[in-house]
Amino acid sequence: QVQLVESGGGLVQAGGSLRLSCAASGSIFSIYAMGWYRQAPGKQREAVAGISNGGTTNYADSVKGRFFISRDNAKNTVYLQMNSLKPEDTAVYYCTLGPRLGCPDYWGQGTQVTVSS
Repeated sequence: QVQLVESGGGLVQAGGSLRLSCAASGSIFSIYAMGWYRQAPGKQREAVAGISNGGTTNYADSVKGRFFISRDNAKNTVYLQMNSLKPEDTAVYYCTLGPRLGCPDYWGQGTQVTVSS
């Protein structure tokens, strides 16, 4: 069973930065795609960024140029560097793992990100 544990959320002012981390258990990390989703109050969950096992990345249009996803297979960890944060980025952010981009099989418990104006 795969377990995903996110960390790094918090409160930040608009224009600031945060880095989210997600540590995965198990030895299969390097062959799976990882991703970040978010859900704001009253809104549907949406994909934010993804990275394949080969390092291919994709991003939601709303975060392109501001957010950057990366992975360290030696540490079984995926990161989301979030820069130039906006109040509309406020949401619970979830780490995911799956066989390919956009197909999450496992979800973390979520970490809250709040951006104040």
